[in-house]
Amino acid sequence: MQRTFVMLKPDVMNRGLIGKVVARFEDKGLKPVGMKMLRLDDETLKVHYAHLADKPFFPGIVEFMKRSPVVATVWEGKEAIEVGRKLCGVTNAREAAPGTIRGDYSMSIQANLVHASDSEEMARQEIARFFTDSELFGWESALVAYQYSKDEVE
Repeated sequence: MQRTFVMLKPDVMNRGLIGKVVARFEDKGLKPVGMKMLRLDDETLKVHYAHLADKPFFPGIVEFMKRSPVVATVWEGKEAIEVGRKLCGVTNAREAAPGTIRGDYSMSIQANLVHASDSEEMARQEIARFFTDSELFGWESALVAYQYSKDEVE
């Protein structure tokens, strides 16, 4: 099974959407293996958003992401990275399809509710950035036999 990192951003926190967003991942059949609330500092944001650090809007991202705590999560499942990104919808929430988290709850590019890993390498890096091994929990869900065919989990 694959693991992916998903961050619930300050807009989720302030709009009271934590439960609704987490429910989308659970309802789909992804299994939570790590979850915690934390405040992001400048250094963590610089590393996490390194690909945007030279953009003129980067200071706005930092300011936005420090407005309140975030919820860092790790989800596990078959093709969890791709599934998680589809659940989130496209980055520009105004263009996100109805039925996605962004499509249903957001109208913004920056305040787009969630960040989700876009590749296996990024998932590994992001999970390691926000979680220690002891904060991740491998456990067997009783529902696996009802979520996947036998050949998908062997």
